[in-house]
Amino acid sequence: MQELTTVELRPETGAGLAGSAGLSAPTVAPRLARTQSTTPLRHRLPAMTARSLRVGIRMLDEEADHGRLLLFSPAFLGAGAAFWFLAASDFPVVVSLICLLVLAVAILLTSHSRAALRATFLALALVVCGMLSAQFETWRASTVILDSAVTTTVTGRVERREGDGPGRYRYILAVRGTEAPEVKRPPERITAIVRGAEVPFEIGDIITGRARLTPPAGPALPELNDFSFGAYFDGIGANGFFYGAPERVDLPTGPEAAQSTSETLLEWLYLLRSRVGDRIRSILPGDTGAFAASLVTDERRAISDQTTEALRQSGLAHIIAISGLNMALSAGIFFVGLRIIFSLFPGIAQAWPTKKVAAAGALLAVTAYYMISGFAVSAERAFIMMAIMLIAVFFDRPSISLRNVALSALVILAVSPSEVLGPSFQMSFAATLALVAGYDLWKMRPMRENAFAKLPIMKPFFMVGGFFGGIFLTSLIGGFSTALFSIEHFHRLTAYGLPANLAAMPVISFIVMPFGMIAMLLMPFGLDGWAWQVAGAGLDLVIAIANTVSGWGGNIDVGRLSGWYFPTAVFGFLLLTLLKTRLRHIGTAIVAISTLAIAVLPSKAAPDIAIAEDGGLVAIVDGETMASNRTKPPSFIFEQWKRTLAIEEHRQPVMVAMSNAPSAPQGKRLQLSPDQQNDAREAMRKAVATSPPSRFSCLKGAWCTTLLDNGKTLTVIDNAAYLGPACDTADIVVTPVRLRFDRCRSGALLFTGETLRKTGATELRFTEEGIEVATAFDTLQRPWMRHRAYDWRSDSFADASPSPVSDNGE
Repeated sequence: MQELTTVELRPETGAGLAGSAGLSAPTVAPRLARTQSTTPLRHRLPAMTARSLRVGIRMLDEEADHGRLLLFSPAFLGAGAAFWFLAASDFPVVVSLICLLVLAVAILLTSHSRAALRATFLALALVVCGMLSAQFETWRASTVILDSAVTTTVTGRVERREGDGPGRYRYILAVRGTEAPEVKRPPERITAIVRGAEVPFEIGDIITGRARLTPPAGPALPELNDFSFGAYFDGIGANGFFYGAPERVDLPTGPEAAQSTSETLLEWLYLLRSRVGDRIRSILPGDTGAFAASLVTDERRAISDQTTEALRQSGLAHIIAISGLNMALSAGIFFVGLRIIFSLFPGIAQAWPTKKVAAAGALLAVTAYYMISGFAVSAERAFIMMAIMLIAVFFDRPSISLRNVALSALVILAVSPSEVLGPSFQMSFAATLALVAGYDLWKMRPMRENAFAKLPIMKPFFMVGGFFGGIFLTSLIGGFSTALFSIEHFHRLTAYGLPANLAAMPVISFIVMPFGMIAMLLMPFGLDGWAWQVAGAGLDLVIAIANTVSGWGGNIDVGRLSGWYFPTAVFGFLLLTLLKTRLRHIGTAIVAISTLAIAVLPSKAAPDIAIAEDGGLVAIVDGETMASNRTKPPSFIFEQWKRTLAIEEHRQPVMVAMSNAPSAPQGKRLQLSPDQQNDAREAMRKAVATSPPSRFSCLKGAWCTTLLDNGKTLTVIDNAAYLGPACDTADIVVTPVRLRFDRCRSGALLFTGETLRKTGATELRFTEEGIEVATAFDTLQRPWMRHRAYDWRSDSFADASPSPVSDNGE
């Protein structure tokens, strides 16, 4: 700390003040300097605030000069689309158009000197444009979704085909008709699995057979992903399977042709895709061939569940999706390969712009790759991004830039705004944003000369170290950037994704993708077998890495977080990646503070009871365990429950025997006599008294019951004949049967197949005020929910009144 010197003159003893000779030598007394202002904080705070505002405005002007505000345009467009999709009902399109017109006029009338106001109007206009694009896409889809499960005879035309495992194929059918029974509101397009067919059906074939069809699944629990939303915009109205192999219908006029030129082209591409996948799987059997086919045609369903889960747990699942990695490797291999070939001919290299010619060749390669990929969202995003980067080479513009990322996002959101809510779009662009932003920071780092690195003997080591260092950084940045979205959509994190990617990515980059591209170039000549064998050896190594890493048990179950965290953290992430100045650290603070808050603050309590949307699966949540009414619960729903609630242990029901259990006559419904109803009541009471608490005791095919920790009784009935005894002995009754009433005369709480069809999956929490009920749907006003309100008996939409007992069309 700086010191000041004070000089003090003192007279000697006995000397007068007038005599200068009597003065003694100066003495030096050190005194510390004051480093803090004496002004009170309440007076300094306004000045500090004004100074901070001036600095912030100056940095905002710098962001605007760098064009960074333009990068937020996809965020505003996506926010408008997301707001429209998540709203309880549709907005009048006239109101949205008027708002857009008013904002356009305001933008035109606002002078350029008022940049902040003009930017605000532009942002609001983009939000409204996002809402309008969402509404137009919904009108364009207009998908008819099957109202309830039905077994019927389906006749349809094969539009697409995809391998689904050994001896199984998944078909997308354009429905031509249904019978026995005839579905009154049939979907136009369905997916159906076929087993046992000796030869797969070709695209364009008309097939018919007995099938079980179900509507697309809703959320497994409130606030989870609604699969019917994605099916609506994919044009799929039902899922199902055929009982046995369907038959091919031979038309007198020959195979039915497509209805338009675009459909003919699409069917040709799908046929080519299927044949390429079949060719690869014929050369490489098992999971190796299915893995290789997924890298080329995006047909992932043929990969076994064991290998898929190993890839997911090890953090390598992104490899099987055609995304930026695959497109970048394909374009890079083609681009670099062409430039190397051109460099061998000096005359061509000097006379032609070989860089631009190579970029054009790479663009053609990735376009062909995209055409046979099945047009998945990840492939679409990667293709648009790669095409923009390659086109930038034509105009001598930087290929890797945030502006190109924003442009590709704008294109996708303008064409398919519904993708904004999907994990594929969010995770793809999150990783791309983070990597490109990190690349920009890397370019601005201070360069230092390293004489040691210039030694010839050290250059190979530095090259290898740079390669693995690049993989390390990209894996680290990509993992952190997608962690937020993985938690939101999948409720878990992968702990060992970094070492798995460090081990697998060199194999993918130097063995799988190069030889895969060579194989695709040789496939038209039938000379691709050896190249696929080499690529298959690399894929076997990747699968071995995935199995090894997944055996370490690195999954971290996070569970469902509070609803405010995800949008807040996404806002901070966008500030962090899109801003250039120190303002980006505001985003860092937002992400850090929100994450700390979600870790420290108490989260929403887990439900005490979870009920599936069909009423067939019910689970009691007790701390770290779940007790269900099924010995083998359906994995599609139950696995989501386990991840969402961060619970691994499953307590199976205790099966009880009943010597005089009634049975229904052949082809008739079971009806209980008064004595049989009394026996059922006694059996239920006995099961409750003797079974462990919060664990179901079940009579197979009849009922399951249990005593909860709070003293209430929960009963699930599979047969409507046991409804009376269940209502008399239980406080909560659940049944998958669609009943004509929705309450018990005894006052017990009743959930039926009909009520659950309209509310979706349900959670129950026991509070001091009573039972708190949370449902997946509050209203059924959105187009992808309306099928739940349809009553096939009256052929109308009845949102409020319960339907009579239904036989589900059988």
